[in-house]
Amino acid sequence: MKNKWSGAFQLAAVYVGTVVGAGFATGKEIVEFFSQFGLLGFFGILASGLIFSSLGSKLMRISVKIKAKSYQEFTIFLFGRVAGSLVNILMLIMLIGVCAVMLSGAGAVFEEQLGLSKAFGVIFTIVLSLIVMLVGMKGLFAVNTFVVPIMITFSFILFTLSIQLPGFLDRMDDLPIFSWNGITSPFSYTALNLSLAIAVLVPAASEIGDDQTVKWGGIIGGIALMFILLSSHFTLIMLDNVDSYAIPMASIMRELAPNLSWIYIIVIYGEIFTSVIGNVYGLERQISQYIRIPSILIIAIIFAVSYSISFIHYGTLLSILYPLFGYISLVFLLLLWLKPIPQKNV
Repeated sequence: MKNKWSGAFQLAAVYVGTVVGAGFATGKEIVEFFSQFGLLGFFGILASGLIFSSLGSKLMRISVKIKAKSYQEFTIFLFGRVAGSLVNILMLIMLIGVCAVMLSGAGAVFEEQLGLSKAFGVIFTIVLSLIVMLVGMKGLFAVNTFVVPIMITFSFILFTLSIQLPGFLDRMDDLPIFSWNGITSPFSYTALNLSLAIAVLVPAASEIGDDQTVKWGGIIGGIALMFILLSSHFTLIMLDNVDSYAIPMASIMRELAPNLSWIYIIVIYGEIFTSVIGNVYGLERQISQYIRIPSILIIAIIFAVSYSISFIHYGTLLSILYPLFGYISLVFLLLLWLKPIPQKNV
């Protein structure tokens, strides 16, 4: 039982680390989907937490039941062979686009917060990712188990400091209460993140291979994501002109707890980094089924393509790609909700 709970918490950390990527960790993604909608954004986060817990858990339980080794096998099970093959091509494009966003976010951390060049930040991230990926899935588990608890701790530190500021409740009232985008955001947001997370969650769940372990890993991970979202949301609404910052969470930390700001920048970078290696790992597993060349060469190609795209401005990439991918992923979310979990291993 102890090993099952240990495995569940490790899987939950990978789940959180995969979702908490460049947009989430920096705060930009939370502003885009939730904070700009004020009180409606708060209820949207609660809905997102429920979806992350229930469907994230279901996704991984199905992966164990069908013994899927990559997201290709999972999407074929979900969509059927013909439609699933088309979805896999789309997923490939989406994941490369998201890798570019992650690398762009890493470059933004170096450029905006450290005063170094964006190119240096991107190249440094690629080199560090290659080192960790040589260890395989164990390296991914280890990095997430270390970084995620620190990220959660800092999110609650900022939340505690924010609610003590004067005018906290007034900020909730000042922001828009109703918006059609605010209503649809929880669904497009969770659809986006779950559809992209399958590249990591499917092989991770299959490697664990135990139904109850992955079930609770999904539930714990979903609850953790909801609490991080809530604490970040309540923090972000206290920042004036929040949508003008590439990395708003770091700007808030610099104002509220300047002594901790440098540590928090490292934490933000760590979360971006875990998403980079997770997405590239999933892409490599997928591409290797089509092209029989050494894994390191596949990884190098992925990084080369992502690197070339990453020099588009990070905020522009995120604001265009993420909502677009989110709506495309709604079909995935609907099918995942409708598809029953196989009673026996396939």
